[in-house]
Amino acid sequence: MNSDELEALIRSRRSSLLLDAHKQVDNDLLQRVIDTAQFAPNHRRTWPLRVAAVTGASRSVLGDTIADAMAMFGDDEAKVTKARTKYLRSPVVLVVASAQGSSENETEENKYAVAAGIQNMLLGATAMGLASFWSSCPKGCNDDVARHCGFASGTHVTAMIYIGWPTKDLPAIERPAPAITYFN
Repeated sequence: MNSDELEALIRSRRSSLLLDAHKQVDNDLLQRVIDTAQFAPNHRRTWPLRVAAVTGASRSVLGDTIADAMAMFGDDEAKVTKARTKYLRSPVVLVVASAQGSSENETEENKYAVAAGIQNMLLGATAMGLASFWSSCPKGCNDDVARHCGFASGTHVTAMIYIGWPTKDLPAIERPAPAITYFN
């Protein structure tokens, strides 16, 4: 891949929930997507990436776990009800988290490393013909989701990524130029 091809891949990545919820993603392909995250920059080689691949009926269990936590947190009943089924939108939901560090600073750096890894996963999914959508863990649900996924206490759920086969291509989105200040 040359620099023009890399730039084209980056520019072609889209956040999309227009995916086939019933067409499975091969485990080997999914593993390749996840593996790309380990090649992101990592502060002091702490390897903070934690991933739970949720498929099949486990997606409903994840939805119930989140909905129950939302209900306990006092969220609106309509949001709670929606949470019970929303993880069925795709054949795979990756719960991606960062491990707690040995200091406050390392914990923060771990979050950045995992976020960079997530971008690698999104680009890898795009390169492999998959659609993806980065969603946040619902407010107040981090500890319940982390516990449900078997992550250690103090783990920060950074993303819940929907992955599947696209049902439609999305058009390019106009993006503003980055705000850059040059110092000479």
